[in-house]
Amino acid sequence: MRKLLAIVVCKLGRAVGKLIGRGSSLPGKYALKICPDILRRVTLPGTIIAVTGSNGKTSTVEMIAAILRADGKKVVYNEEGSNQIEGVTTLVLTHATLGGRVKADVLLIESDERYAAQSFRYFAPTHFVITNLYRDQLTRNGHPEWVFDSLKPAVTPASTLVLNADDPLSSCFAVGQPRVKWFGLERCAISSETPSGVYRDGAYCPLCKQPMEYDYYHYNQIGAYRCPHCGHHRPEPDFRVTALDLPGGTLTIDGAQTISLAFRSIYNVYNILAAYSVCVLTGTAPETAAGALSNYILKTGRMVRFTLGQHSGMLLTSKHENSVAYDTNLRYIRDCGEACSVLVIVDAISRKYFTGETSWLWDIDFDLLAYGHVKKILLSGRYANDLAVRFGCTAVDQDRIQVCPDIREAVEGLEAQGSEALFVVTCFSDKDKLLHLPAVHKEAQ
Repeated sequence: MRKLLAIVVCKLGRAVGKLIGRGSSLPGKYALKICPDILRRVTLPGTIIAVTGSNGKTSTVEMIAAILRADGKKVVYNEEGSNQIEGVTTLVLTHATLGGRVKADVLLIESDERYAAQSFRYFAPTHFVITNLYRDQLTRNGHPEWVFDSLKPAVTPASTLVLNADDPLSSCFAVGQPRVKWFGLERCAISSETPSGVYRDGAYCPLCKQPMEYDYYHYNQIGAYRCPHCGHHRPEPDFRVTALDLPGGTLTIDGAQTISLAFRSIYNVYNILAAYSVCVLTGTAPETAAGALSNYILKTGRMVRFTLGQHSGMLLTSKHENSVAYDTNLRYIRDCGEACSVLVIVDAISRKYFTGETSWLWDIDFDLLAYGHVKKILLSGRYANDLAVRFGCTAVDQDRIQVCPDIREAVEGLEAQGSEALFVVTCFSDKDKLLHLPAVHKEAQ
């Protein structure tokens, strides 16, 4: 009876939540109060794919769903991004019969890396994708190795691990695991002999803490690493990007499948490769996966094109308190090469915690904007002055920097003058503060 009641309550709560535009986790919370082990009592599909990591979870999950649906599979996943145990429970029970059988070919779960051990306490994914582990949200995640320790209990021999071969920390999940598949990017035009970013999390081996050596870097600590002390090293990928032309917007996987990039970012390359790898492992033909991914435009709003007056704009959304996400978007602006203005908005810091802690701004490599084609940088939002102090310690020409805390006023000023390309760099919490302004017109995707 508790199982049935939990399912009914969850379904009713989800229906009401949809009517009022909320309710992706609360129904699961009530269901867990009624039947705490409900996730052990339901019948799940034969294929369960979980995706976690510091960055790329939502985008990777969305692309996996697109591939599997193109292959004719019925897929259910937490599209609203509610990725802790309450949201996972809502997802499962909403798509279950009253008898507890989930009606799908594939259950696809985006899981918060901190709480994956709770979500997978009663069942294990058949395939577990771990995208990466970076510095992320200091107020809740502390340090990447602490996140590693939190996530490790969720990793069991029952799952096939699909790991980023180029990440020295998340690759450590393979230790002692019988089924591991790897994805990675070979040396290419973007690779560097020296690390990027303002800190070096890859300087020491995560296993023995001795100095690490690199043959090359792709970005931050991602690259071809090796520890001369304990032997920890980049494994040979099972799925690899063998050719990458970011300016031309193409990548080739395993020398055979060429994919056109709707968004020419190294982040997007890794997300595509992770999605491709796990789908091929679950039986999708490589050409089907490549076809679904070619020119795929994410629906999550991470990159949004818009117009503002005479400006053609692009919104680049990052996770606040996550410097690697910001660095990737700033590299995109650097590499575009065309005359542009940049609006940086920091009006909120955390979607979950009430904090004014801004030390993470000093981890962002804002020197990536110290190039001649970046004509103007406008700093806006509640923390515009914190940004101004940070930019004062960069190589950016200070005459190009303006401070305007009021977002509407900043946007209206941009609308009134110029026609150069415009990039807006901000977080999930702040993006609608731009997009909902009447002067900003989103382009149809």
